Amino acid sequence: MDNKYGILFSDEFQKSLKAQFCFGDADPEYGERLFFENSGGSLRLRSAVEAKCALEEFPDCPERVRGRGLDLAAYVKNGTQEILEIVFGAKSGALITELSASQTMFHAVGTIMEHVTWGTNAVTSSLEHPSAHDAVEYYCNRTGREFRVVPANKVTGGIDPDEVMKYVDKDTCLLSIMAASNISGNIMNIKEIARRAKEINPDIYIVSDAVQHAPHAVVDVEDWGVDVANFAPYKFFGVRGCGFAYVSDRVAKMPHRKLIQKDADVWALGTPTPGNFAAMMAVIQYVCDIGAHFIDSTDKRTLYVEGMHRIHMQERALLYRMLEGTEEVPGLRHIKNVEVYVDMEDLTCKDLIIAMGIKGIEYSECVQKYLEHGVTVFERLRSSMYSKRIVEALGLDGAIRVSPLHCHGTDDIDKFLKITKEIAESAE
Repeated sequence: MDNKYGILFSDEFQKSLKAQFCFGDADPEYGERLFFENSGGSLRLRSAVEAKCALEEFPDCPERVRGRGLDLAAYVKNGTQEILEIVFGAKSGALITELSASQTMFHAVGTIMEHVTWGTNAVTSSLEHPSAHDAVEYYCNRTGREFRVVPANKVTGGIDPDEVMKYVDKDTCLLSIMAASNISGNIMNIKEIARRAKEINPDIYIVSDAVQHAPHAVVDVEDWGVDVANFAPYKFFGVRGCGFAYVSDRVAKMPHRKLIQKDADVWALGTPTPGNFAAMMAVIQYVCDIGAHFIDSTDKRTLYVEGMHRIHMQERALLYRMLEGTEEVPGLRHIKNVEVYVDMEDLTCKDLIIAMGIKGIEYSECVQKYLEHGVTVFERLRSSMYSKRIVEALGLDGAIRVSPLHCHGTDDIDKFLKITKEIAESAE
């Protein structure tokens, strides 16, 4: 299964998957296009959108104990269980629900750092999304702790475990390292980082922003040994307006914002939104159906893990094709004037994200040229608050981020490469 060049879905199966997404090949107003900006918010699974819409029609309160209220409450209860057990792989702990994954990160980090009485510093990395990086910095300032930032490996685009350990000591109360970069696509070795950090300080709290990684590969908080992990459904084939985070048992029972009479490990405030849980359950079922295409099992987590592995293998194969191309069309590594940033041969350490540029064309102008050719990508620039620290950490002025999805096929990749070659030639 761990094929270094990936394993493609059959053409028939790939097309059947794309057919389950809204506007997979065209925008209803702007026409045909390749949506290669899934790191900014993935294509929407039709069943997830429909599941949310269906429940939004009902006026009933999901906290009522009869009739439709009970039906709605079941989505919240079952959805909470599925998100914790199937998506996060958690055997215990609690779920934080907010309007965004960024809010869940601030909530979890703030709870830990304001209620842990020991430790003089907290550590994060230069590659973190602002929601994770700034949460640690904000609460270091609030609690009077030293804020430490691990530099990136400019060659791989990742965070090396050896480098992390230079910043962790017996007085580090919290370590926050993302599961994968949303610009370089590099996958961090969270399990190894957590293991080694706990050798230095067994009581340390480990946090991992999994927003970028969750749509591309398996998340397993038990195996990783983390206390906090989060994801955003809108980047995971689902809907906007919600974010989910796992917190371990020792975090779950910490004092936090909640109604006084609720149990100690309850993090939900106010009436829940059943539609958000129903939408995520539809995403989970979709991944399980992919797993069931390859293995025979009745265990949902097993099917989900298999589905995510198959998604990851499909995306690795697409990544390899995008980089190397075919006899008919050269890959990005071989198109004149194209630069692939933080490129590396070992694609087992990458999610399906490419940071690139075309010599002679400014990033924003290049993105516009792609749009005129029917391709949606995005530029990450030093002028952006979301990108400045990260691109500088990678030694870049900026980058065009290209992020297809597993439901895309080799024909989509080849089309993108032909368009890229045409744009690159125009720069000469």
